[in-house]
Amino acid sequence: MDIRIERTKRSIINAFLQLRSAKSLEKITVRELATLAGINKATFYLHYHDIYHLSETLEEDIVHTVVSAIEHPQCIFSDTRLFVQELGQAFISNEQLIAIIFEGSRSFRFVQIIEQELRRIINEDHPEYLQDKSYDMTLTYMIYGAYFTYDRFRDRSTSDLFEMIANINSAVSLKMHC
Repeated sequence: MDIRIERTKRSIINAFLQLRSAKSLEKITVRELATLAGINKATFYLHYHDIYHLSETLEEDIVHTVVSAIEHPQCIFSDTRLFVQELGQAFISNEQLIAIIFEGSRSFRFVQIIEQELRRIINEDHPEYLQDKSYDMTLTYMIYGAYFTYDRFRDRSTSDLFEMIANINSAVSLKMHC
């Protein structure tokens, strides 16, 4: 990629993150973003359709980063502790960006996209899960439960928090196999 294009995109993203950390997505205008990024509006539109397109692009990038950090996503049922540990570390490593990009009206979207991506990866390794409703529901419960528990109690010791999440997910996973 041309270095000027990359520099412009980085400028747009940095300006967006600065604005997004101070206000809701709906209140950000292309005009103020362009001014802060030191570009004109036409340059913005060369790269993105609108503010929502930029936001969705960043959301997908963050989810890709989080999911890529999980080395063993297929272990969600077989080694729940390992999965929760990797998922938790991925959340922590990207905590600031997640909080900025998925704040307010977008907060629920993060876990939805994470679930979709993990479901796709897990189903590649275990297509039999697609047909089994108990796996299907348990997967949703474990991912949403892990994230919202982490989000609610993130002010506590992360090692204790993820140990508790792993214990809960292990119990849910074990019940499923009984």
